[in-house]
Amino acid sequence: MRRIILSTESGADLPQDFAEKHEVQVVPMHVIMDGQDYLDGSLPVQDIYDYYDRTKKIPSTTATNAHEYHDFFTKIRADFPDCIIIHIGYTSKASASFQSAVIASEDFDDLYLIDALNVTGGLAAIVMYAVNLLENEPSIDPDKLIEKIEAIIPKSRLAFVPGSLEFLRAGGRVSNVAYLGGALLKLKPRIELIDGKLVSTKKYRGKMNVVAEKLMQDYLNDYNIDREQLYFQYSIGLDESIKQRMDELAKKNGFKNVKWMQAGAMISTHAGPGGFGIAGLEV
Repeated sequence: MRRIILSTESGADLPQDFAEKHEVQVVPMHVIMDGQDYLDGSLPVQDIYDYYDRTKKIPSTTATNAHEYHDFFTKIRADFPDCIIIHIGYTSKASASFQSAVIASEDFDDLYLIDALNVTGGLAAIVMYAVNLLENEPSIDPDKLIEKIEAIIPKSRLAFVPGSLEFLRAGGRVSNVAYLGGALLKLKPRIELIDGKLVSTKKYRGKMNVVAEKLMQDYLNDYNIDREQLYFQYSIGLDESIKQRMDELAKKNGFKNVKWMQAGAMISTHAGPGGFGIAGLEV
């Protein structure tokens, strides 16, 4: 029986210990800071915020290119000979990375690509779902596994509030008008993935401790999330009291397991410090 290897991108913010334990292969995206290209995962997130404090400039990000994908898939085949690769990629609607994977895949057999139409925790939830499927049914047919993964994609729900509108604006995720209006009124946008695109669906007023609770309440009202697992995402700078409160609310709402995931350098470059997000799978 041939082994199935799962892969994804660093923009999934998949916890390193989880990736290592389940041998999920992760290809890095890029952060460009002060003219230097850093691989996501090799750059401490705090360096991004320190750089901004010093220069008032925000780094940019770039997708993984086709050559890097070719090397990535080649290494997987070398490490796991005769394996079948299923790559669960960062949404193609917000990055060129998935298209690069498509180009690279032309040189490989038994390599399957799935556009997750999601990012960070929403993408991680899909990858973790795939890992669980493989663990529970290690002899599953690859076509059946792909069918199940693709079926769960529309059920992966991510909603987050960035910690800094300045970072979000610089990344081109909101217009200057929306940024200025939000800054003046102290509004924070709720960002969701709609058909793979990052969309501002609502605005909250107040400090992050208040906003986080409103986000949680609205998220659970809007979506019938499987109570078996909930994922929280945060960027460096989120107050510990907020994390504790979110844990309390998750328990109160019947969630059996909660996993916190820190945003990596690439996602943090867009979200800014102190951001908070929620992801889960609908039943």
